[in-house]
Amino acid sequence: MTPFNPYRLAAKVCRQPVWHLGPEGRRLFLTFDDGPAPAVTPWILDVLRSYDARATFFCLGRQVQQHPELLKAILDAGHAVGNHTHSHLDGWSTSKRKYIEDVEQASRRIDSGLFRPPYGRIGLRQMHRLAKTYRIVMWDVLSRDYDERLSSESILARLKRRVQPGSIVVFHDSPKAEKNLRTILPNFLDFCQNEGYQLQSIQF
Repeated sequence: MTPFNPYRLAAKVCRQPVWHLGPEGRRLFLTFDDGPAPAVTPWILDVLRSYDARATFFCLGRQVQQHPELLKAILDAGHAVGNHTHSHLDGWSTSKRKYIEDVEQASRRIDSGLFRPPYGRIGLRQMHRLAKTYRIVMWDVLSRDYDERLSSESILARLKRRVQPGSIVVFHDSPKAEKNLRTILPNFLDFCQNEGYQLQSIQF
């Protein structure tokens, strides 16, 4: 039996959060969390450009504060951005007030109507408050590119099995994910190209 998920119930009732973007056409939505980071984000932008692919970058305010030029590079390349909090807070262990303040701090540097909670963890009261301002975007395919116990081959094989039209796929533009990502991303984009997928940014 599938475990009860209150967030998926909320999505049915009020269209928040978003887990999947529908089967219309052969579209995939690549997303990158936790950046931007100088060690990996510019490389990702180059790879995406070579495949004429668009993506959505859920940025941390603290990273944008340190590297504002990378946020500009993401936008100049035609990609979308979203708010991923300022400090990468866990919503399950953070008060509503502190969590909202952290999101608002990030919003002063990240101009977007999209929000993704770090770890996918957000309290229902936090979600209700943020849904007034943001479309909250989750995912249906998590790459786990950050998991050093997993080989890039096994990650890539799982991605190929799980994606379907309308999937929202999570990668990370962070140093922790860089080793796996440098192998996974070009090979996954080859797969998408061969399967006829269009890689689009998330727009509402």
